[in-house]
Amino acid sequence: MKVTVDQDRCVASGQCVVAAMEVFDQRDEDGIVVLLNPEPTAEQAEDVRHAAAVCPALAIEIQD
Repeated sequence: MKVTVDQDRCVASGQCVVAAMEVFDQRDEDGIVVLLNPEPTAEQAEDVRHAAAVCPALAIEIQD
């Protein structure tokens, strides 16, 4: 699994962090998504897929 994020599209809702805090974080100054791990483990895959599904801006892309 490979994860990318579009920071320009991000609306800083933080749903990705709630869903997968080991993979996503937010910048302190504006809340925009920060990708901590572009290649999450198999154990993290379900949480990452959930994060992508709940992102209101569709700013998370997953490649299997």
